[in-house]
Amino acid sequence: MTTSIRSFIAAAVVVFTFAAPALAGPPLICHPFTTDGGGLIAWGTGPGWNTPDRGYDIKRLVADTTALLSADAPVITRMENIRRATIYAMRDPQVANQLLKSVIDRALATSTNGPAWFDAGYMIESFKQAVPIRDERRPELRAWAAVDETIKVDGYSWVKKAMAMAPANAEMEFAASLMTQGSTASAHRAKALAAARKGSLLAKNLTTSADFF
Repeated sequence: MTTSIRSFIAAAVVVFTFAAPALAGPPLICHPFTTDGGGLIAWGTGPGWNTPDRGYDIKRLVADTTALLSADAPVITRMENIRRATIYAMRDPQVANQLLKSVIDRALATSTNGPAWFDAGYMIESFKQAVPIRDERRPELRAWAAVDETIKVDGYSWVKKAMAMAPANAEMEFAASLMTQGSTASAHRAKALAAARKGSLLAKNLTTSADFF
């Protein structure tokens, strides 16, 4: 784990513990995305970002997630599904490992499927940002060893590979801005803003995520 990731997680723990504004915490996890089109993983109701369906059977999570991450699913819908799946997965290290492995294996099986590489990279970075959620429950660390080893991979580089397969994808630029920091994040956000039509779904999500920048 790099020094920058350790610093990010340490800061996130502080945010999760001592603050609760609407956009507090890691942006891939604590920011519900507004979607339009494509199916979504079951979710609960109520305010805030952490409102999963308490009746949802997480044994279904791998099958449900991979089915919803279909080739034609909109990017922002993919982002919200991965956010929800990550929150559910933090309940069970075995489910989390199975989910991560399923999405990564799908990407590694192809050199041309940009969405698959995007999903894998985005999920890796989502898992990293979700560590504070998992640690709040004080789990047995050895149970998470396989997950922790897998997410040492740089998911951002996988997202960049996906973007190279589909040039000028403003939604992926938006996604990349939320998994990076500093000038890199600002550069991705600028590209997304430049391509976002007024009143579009992307423009709405850029507006609601503005507090992260």
